[in-house]
Amino acid sequence: MLRFAWLLITAVALYSGAASAEQTVRLMANTSPPYADQKLPGEGLAVELVKHVFERTEYKPDITIENWSRAVEGARLGVYDGLAAAWYSEDRNKDLLFSEPYLNSRLMILKLRSNPRQYSKLQDLAGARLGVRVDYAYGIDFAAIPNLTLVEENHLIQNLLKLQNGSVDAIIGDRRSIIMQLNEYMKDRITDFAVVDIPLPDVQRHVAASRDLPGHEKLIEQFNRALAETRKDGSLQAIIEKWDARLGKFE
Repeated sequence: MLRFAWLLITAVALYSGAASAEQTVRLMANTSPPYADQKLPGEGLAVELVKHVFERTEYKPDITIENWSRAVEGARLGVYDGLAAAWYSEDRNKDLLFSEPYLNSRLMILKLRSNPRQYSKLQDLAGARLGVRVDYAYGIDFAAIPNLTLVEENHLIQNLLKLQNGSVDAIIGDRRSIIMQLNEYMKDRITDFAVVDIPLPDVQRHVAASRDLPGHEKLIEQFNRALAETRKDGSLQAIIEKWDARLGKFE
């Protein structure tokens, strides 16, 4: 009888463990190649990294790729459990608990090589027209640059086309995204563009859980632990290097 009771308790414990291991977390990601896009292998670099890290936790991510405003609003309202590839901001931190960053990327400013104007610091953009993306958290105080006009578009390729046809003087964007889209859509004109030598802040991507989600602290704690493991064994970096090699070159 005691043996049967022990076996029953063990079976219940094993079942409970298996059930918790299958706990689904609903995450949203913004369509932003190469980081998240349903058309890409593994649905993008950020999505592949997030899934890889979560494999070592009790959670199974169910990632939906949407436009950014719907992703953020859905996470804030609790429709979704969180975001898969979020940039940190103080405003977002009020509603979302952020993980440690799992991916660093750099911002880059481009101009046409034929543009004689020289830029060495952000203030040199005074009076210029700068192509930016809607709802993108650049971490830069554009308002401090005199007479800077921000020209907003939903997609990076729209900014690149505006730069090419002279509708803007420069654009700012994520380095990997720029390299990928230049190689994919404008490879025969890639030498028309030049990188502006202005120091810019790095940007980091995080998983962010809704603070209204029961157990959100545990979710982020487990992600952070698993993230440290993937960094230590080199598997996280191997995925990043694979994607960087895939994107193409831009000197």
